[in-house]
Amino acid sequence: MGRLGLGGHFGGLAARLDGVFGADGVFAHDRLRFVDFVDDVEELLEEMAWQEGGDKKAADGFEEYMLRHYSG
Repeated sequence: MGRLGLGGHFGGLAARLDGVFGADGVFAHDRLRFVDFVDDVEELLEEMAWQEGGDKKAADGFEEYMLRHYSG
C-alpha cells in the first residue's frame, strides 16, 4: 500500500485489527463476530475513498459481497 501512496491511511489499521486473527492467521470468531469485522473493514474502505477525494459509495457492496461469499 505504501508503494501506491496509500500507506498513510493504514497507520492505525494494525491496531484496529489486533487480535482479530490468531497466530495461525485464522479469523478468531471467539474474539469478534465476522459480521462486525466486515462492517469495520467497509467503514475503513469508505473513509479511505473519501480521503482520496472519491465517493464513499466506492466501497458499497463490500459488506454484502463478503457476507454472501465467506460467512457460514
